[in-house]
Amino acid sequence: MNCLIIDDNKIARTTLKQLASQVKDLTVAGECSNAMEAWNLLQEQPVDLLLLDIEMQGMSGLELTRNLGTKRPVIVFTTSKKDYAAEAFELNVADYIVKPVTPPRFIQAIDRVREILDSSKEEVKFTEDEFIFIRDSNIVRRLSLQDILYAEAMGDYVKLYTPGKFYAIHTTLKAVEERLPPGKFLRVHRSYIVAISKIETIQDGALIINGKPIPVADAYRSALNKRMNIL
Repeated sequence: MNCLIIDDNKIARTTLKQLASQVKDLTVAGECSNAMEAWNLLQEQPVDLLLLDIEMQGMSGLELTRNLGTKRPVIVFTTSKKDYAAEAFELNVADYIVKPVTPPRFIQAIDRVREILDSSKEEVKFTEDEFIFIRDSNIVRRLSLQDILYAEAMGDYVKLYTPGKFYAIHTTLKAVEERLPPGKFLRVHRSYIVAISKIETIQDGALIINGKPIPVADAYRSALNKRMNIL
């Protein structure tokens, strides 16, 4: 999993980077000195985890959490004050660490984050065959990969669209992306994954699948062009 460190104190950021470097499955994707910088970065570079300070100039960590809404990474607050704990947990964050952050306390928080991320993947089960199993209400349903047109993130759910209907599953787009075969599917936007073979046309910053325009973010445009081998 990867994380973004957000803190207006350079020493605090350095400490968190050092702690993160000692966890073998945790990668620091970047660091930000304020919440607005982080918000802009997250629009094009989704991450699994935010290590987020609360008291910062401009937008606070609590305000950033609210502005990210439901399409947000798992959040661990790292702050020098205990005063915000109740308000923080009302926002359904994973953990709340009071500085200074010690190695045992950091590991405890990361273990909790790992459990949350693992649990979010349980709603979709993929096989090595040409189909997946999804939980549709109380039914586990087999869905052919050939039938999937695209996937769209919608809050705490992902909609898998087929020519006739869509299926809403309680998971994250990142979890779906990790399980769909990369040779057949490609992420083109923070909210969309598409079946490459289903793309009909690309025009004016969007692609068309089954008559539906799907935006292509600048960060994914180069990868899309390479995969389509455009002449």
